[in-house]
Amino acid sequence: ATALTQRDPFPVAALGVPGHLGCQGLARDPPACSSQPIQQLPAPPAPGQLGPIQTHSLKTKEGIKENLKGEIINYKFNTSFFDIFLLALFRFVVLLLGYAVVRLRHWWVIAVTTLVSSAFLIVKVILSELLTKGAFGYLLPIVSFVIAWLETWFLDFKVLTQEAEEERWFLAAQAAASRPLLYPRALSEGQFYSPPESFAGSDNESDEEGVGRKALTTQEKEYVQQGKEAMEVVDQILAQEENWKFEKNNDFGDVVYTFEIPFHGKTFILKAFLQCSPEMVYQEVILQPEKMILWNRTVAACQILQRVEDNTIVSYDVAAGAAGGVVSPRDFVNVRRIERRRDRYVSSGMSTTHSLKPPLSKYVRGENGPGGFIVLKCPSNAKVCTFIWILNTDLKGRLPRYLIHQSLAATMFEFAFHLRQRMAELCSKP
Repeated sequence: ATALTQRDPFPVAALGVPGHLGCQGLARDPPACSSQPIQQLPAPPAPGQLGPIQTHSLKTKEGIKENLKGEIINYKFNTSFFDIFLLALFRFVVLLLGYAVVRLRHWWVIAVTTLVSSAFLIVKVILSELLTKGAFGYLLPIVSFVIAWLETWFLDFKVLTQEAEEERWFLAAQAAASRPLLYPRALSEGQFYSPPESFAGSDNESDEEGVGRKALTTQEKEYVQQGKEAMEVVDQILAQEENWKFEKNNDFGDVVYTFEIPFHGKTFILKAFLQCSPEMVYQEVILQPEKMILWNRTVAACQILQRVEDNTIVSYDVAAGAAGGVVSPRDFVNVRRIERRRDRYVSSGMSTTHSLKPPLSKYVRGENGPGGFIVLKCPSNAKVCTFIWILNTDLKGRLPRYLIHQSLAATMFEFAFHLRQRMAELCSKP
């Protein structure tokens, strides 16, 4: 024993090998020490071979009931996975309620569920002990986080956009099917022509102008008068172009101006140069507004409610949402007056009321002040024109004024972009 102690001053007990008797027992009582089995350490693996691998199995000594009891009844935030399951159930119920039951068409529902899910998972990972539970503790939060954002991407960029596109085509098909009822006969250019010698909307014009010189009702006369008033304001705005205030421009050369109108407030004016004939723009934008939804994504719906007389119509328009969905769709009932002059085509209008379209709960009813579309002819080149859009609108609702102004300018640029695409498409046709 003395020799053993001298050769090896650190006995096997110091190695932490199970079954030892202690350091002192080994030195003083060799027989007792030799009577206890000493477990041998596993031999190191041969070169080129793998040693023994320790694995953690998902199987536990307790049964499923005991595990469920620990996860649900004895729930602890630091160790339980059950709250992540409840989080997924929360997303499922809220999305089903918002988009299947209530049939909302806005992204705020999926935004709320994604925000709640992301915040909860981040807090869960930081404060809990999930990461100490092996691979499953890592995998479950990551998968839940990824699924929440995949739901957001799929709904916002696939489902909602596809539904809006299908509705647009459905409304266009309805408008095309009902067009013969709305246009009982072809309209000649002369019916839309206003000689420059007699200013359109002057006092010497007859109140009985229209198809077949029919007598107008009191309401129809009011529509005609509203159209003339809007036309007068539009002409006044065009005559004061030097007073327009520059706001924004884009890469296509389109410019947005603003102008303050007494009693009507701030008015936005878009001016764009187009490489097409003015007659083509006149046909697509002014004469056929109900077909605009086929190519203009800023308009969700357009319907002619009444043709009062040759120069005056009443339309129902739905503007698509703006500012990334922050500004929800608005609907308008407008009276429009259309005139064709020697150097331009003009469509002026403003908001009115009509018995066929009372305010609907699904839309916020906006109100338009005097405005309209103007297509200026180029004296030296019949294949180019200048397009002007005058917009004075009150979107109603509790929206910040700066947000409204930004969304209106962006909407006008988007309209010019779609109009330019439409004109290029028509010009390319034989």
